[in-house]
Amino acid sequence: MAETTLDLPVLGMTCAACVRRVEKAALAVPGVARAEVNLPLSRARIVLDPAVASAGGAAAAIRAAGYAVPADALDGAPSGARRMAAIERAHADETAGLRRDAAVALAATVPLLALAMSHGALVPAANAASVIAQLALGTLVVLGPGMRYLRAGLRAARHRAPDMNTLIALGAGAAWLSSAIAAIGWLAGPRGHAPELYFEAGAAIVAFVMVGKLLEARARSRLSDAVRGLVSLAPSTARRRAGGGGGGGAGGEAREVDAAALAPGDVIEVRPGERLAADGTVIEGHSAVDESMLTGESLPVDKAEGAPVYAGTLNHHGALAVRVARAGAATALARIARAVEDAQGGKPPIARLADRVATYFVPAVLALAALTLVAWLAAGAGAGAAVESMVAVLVIACPCALGLATPAAVAVGSARGAELGILYRSGAALELASAIDVVCLDKTGTLTAGRPALVGAALSDEALRLVASAEQQSEHPIARAIVEGAKARGAALSAPSEAAAAPGAGISAVVDGRRVLAGTRAHLLLAGVDVPPEAPGAHPGATVSHVAIDGAYAGTLAVADPPAPGAREAVAALRALGIEPRMISGDREAAARAVAREVGIERVHAGVRPTEKAALVAEARAGHRVAMVGDGINDAPALAAADLGVALGSGTEIAAAAADVTLLRGGIASLPAALELARATMRTIRRNLVAAFAYNVLCIPLAAGVLAPLTGWRLSPVIASAAMSLSSVSVLLSSLRLRGFRPSGRR
Repeated sequence: MAETTLDLPVLGMTCAACVRRVEKAALAVPGVARAEVNLPLSRARIVLDPAVASAGGAAAAIRAAGYAVPADALDGAPSGARRMAAIERAHADETAGLRRDAAVALAATVPLLALAMSHGALVPAANAASVIAQLALGTLVVLGPGMRYLRAGLRAARHRAPDMNTLIALGAGAAWLSSAIAAIGWLAGPRGHAPELYFEAGAAIVAFVMVGKLLEARARSRLSDAVRGLVSLAPSTARRRAGGGGGGGAGGEAREVDAAALAPGDVIEVRPGERLAADGTVIEGHSAVDESMLTGESLPVDKAEGAPVYAGTLNHHGALAVRVARAGAATALARIARAVEDAQGGKPPIARLADRVATYFVPAVLALAALTLVAWLAAGAGAGAAVESMVAVLVIACPCALGLATPAAVAVGSARGAELGILYRSGAALELASAIDVVCLDKTGTLTAGRPALVGAALSDEALRLVASAEQQSEHPIARAIVEGAKARGAALSAPSEAAAAPGAGISAVVDGRRVLAGTRAHLLLAGVDVPPEAPGAHPGATVSHVAIDGAYAGTLAVADPPAPGAREAVAALRALGIEPRMISGDREAAARAVAREVGIERVHAGVRPTEKAALVAEARAGHRVAMVGDGINDAPALAAADLGVALGSGTEIAAAAADVTLLRGGIASLPAALELARATMRTIRRNLVAAFAYNVLCIPLAAGVLAPLTGWRLSPVIASAAMSLSSVSVLLSSLRLRGFRPSGRR
């Protein structure tokens, strides 16, 4: 049986070690083949055999590992509004709990810090009221809001998988326990010197970590804005006509139903100002529909009977009746949302470094903390100073920033790409795109508009009008190009008579009483027309049609597939990024080189079959990272042979795109932005990882007191907890800067 992919929301994860534990728990379930966890998105992607495993079984294993999986999110619709709503509710509940606990912790910690750090200036340190107040406030924080970390730390220790919660629990717990013993002993016994109390350290650890987690929760909620925005475009209900097959007759009364209940063949009614709930075809009515969320086209598109329409698009002034073709997860909108989620959840290869480090990091920190305690005791320091240094090491070493460094940047980068009409299949595709130095481009439909157009007319306006009139009844692409070109030049066409087409040669017709011949040189010579050896107005690479009016040679028309809008600028932008553009085309040499000259490409391979394209791409990979850009269908072998496959398409074609990157709108003009955004994302990931590693490398020795004998510098647990929270928030803020990315040509 085919494997099934499930997305489960997982709450309670705090660091890279949590990610590893959830993945390990899921993989331990029989039938689960793969598990990939994304920390910023609080999501686990599980690939399983449905004959052996189930979503409930995987969720139970994750819960047993100490994490929450909302029960109402297990609906089997990975991109459904129900799952998204469940995640939103769970995150809202979690954030509300954090906000409440953070408020309590701060309210108790502020006066506690004032008492402890005034060093007797406010209340004498040896005063019983001061000791009792510190004991009460410290206990309120550590055993109140801090209990979530104590429980989680104990659970992690029980599973022999220490994580961030373990470090916080040990740090805050050790500071509170040693202080509580000292305070109670001092209050119960003879009261000499003031006891050594560190209640403020334990309370500050909890308070600062909670404030940091609250800021993280708010920042994380912004990471999936793109997916939430896309999902919210589709209405939750629709008016379906009763009667007919599948509940979708053409003339029954319309009743409001859940959009999830729609099926192909149903007929829905869409009023002015409403968004469509499904993809389909207009069967009644006329209106204009805003499709900018799919195509980027700013102007509404006219829709009449037979026109396709898509879920999430906005109907303007007219009422429409639409026969449903695709609903729910099968719509173009849902497929785009799924593609963005896939990219946000995917791990680039660079993430493996952080994963490997996280596996050994927490045990190493525990060992370092123990060593710090022993070393300070052996050096003759008091037990209080030794415990303080140990607590500082435990707290400042929390690997939160390390766990967020890569997935946060990938989530923001892929979401920003979706806003620009660029879909990355995965985090690995982002990393590959950042390293590209050679781009191989197909010609037809990629560098060109993909349809013939009239590019030259070496004849009179009247002759052009007559030829276009003669070609009106032909469906040949060249004939269509001539007709459209003449109309664009203001020609008023007439109805032809005696029109006769000679396949592969041309046409003969009578227009306004005049005999018109158009086609190949041989076609005119056969009719006795004297055709000059050098055709006037020839365009390199264009198809030339010779024209005769009433037996006299009148001139030529040139039809070609013109360069796509922005193609020349895109090639120039690629060169500015240090990327070499090459053309690989199946078209004839003259046509390919003509387009190459127009757009600025020097290296051209023409007349190439699809399998030969793949060979040329493979050859280009020697010493280079190569991207192949095509339509994703007939260029499939070449796309597969490249390091990175890039397909051009609209949102309606996203399901068929087999490439690593899909440019939904803008065509080839969006390619430089896709590669530039990938580079910006990788720079952010590297910056985040360097910052996370540097933070721990520099701060752990400082917290352990290594520099104290030389400089007197020591890091208190209070400062350590603030620094740890700040490191995580700084990594998220660094990643969120990608939301403001603008391609260099648009700044």
